Amino acid sequence: MRSTALSVALLLAVAAASTLLGAGTAHAAGYRYWSFWEGNGKNWEYATQGPSLVRPDDGTVQGFRFAVSQDSKDAAQPRRAPDFGAICAGTPAEDGRKRVALVIDPGTAADAPGGETPPALRTACAQVGPDASSAEALASVAKPLRYSSDALLCAISGYPAAGCGDEVSGDGGEKSPAASSPASSDAGEGDGGDGGPSAGLLVGIGAVLLLGIAAVFRARRRR
Repeated sequence: MRSTALSVALLLAVAAASTLLGAGTAHAAGYRYWSFWEGNGKNWEYATQGPSLVRPDDGTVQGFRFAVSQDSKDAAQPRRAPDFGAICAGTPAEDGRKRVALVIDPGTAADAPGGETPPALRTACAQVGPDASSAEALASVAKPLRYSSDALLCAISGYPAAGCGDEVSGDGGEKSPAASSPASSDAGEGDGGDGGPSAGLLVGIGAVLLLGIAAVFRARRRR
């Protein structure tokens, strides 16, 4: 009977800790934003700099995808291959100009803000000056663009109509925009704001486990 009591005490402690840990991760937040991608000839790679800082070469493919993502590791890629030849086939080369193929993917209805419908995915071949940035190439084919006061890309061709890098809770609720949103033009890896357990939660888990261990020792002393 005593061995059964010990087992039950340990199981209860582990179950309680698991419940607390699950409570901390069940509502992991994401951000609704336009992510920026660069084609490598076959696949998409998440851009390490914002579109205003990148100055693509002639023949480059750039992608923009609107979706809800927690960070760059799980960000949704554009749903069209980065194929410069196909996108810019109808745009002949010109001296003193460069061609940048763009894939603009407004995403799915599931990622759209409430009351809005995403426009269709489209491609465009921007022909711009040799020193133009990716942001300037985008502006030449997809106006109006909307930026926040700290230079976050908020909307392409007017979509979405409002909001900018808004935080979306794990249960689908909206939260106010966060300063560390991945919508930043120079966003990098987060500093712990990836929806993981907080320090307070970890302390709570440790306390539960300690209580379970204490119960085991008390049961042993009664033998």
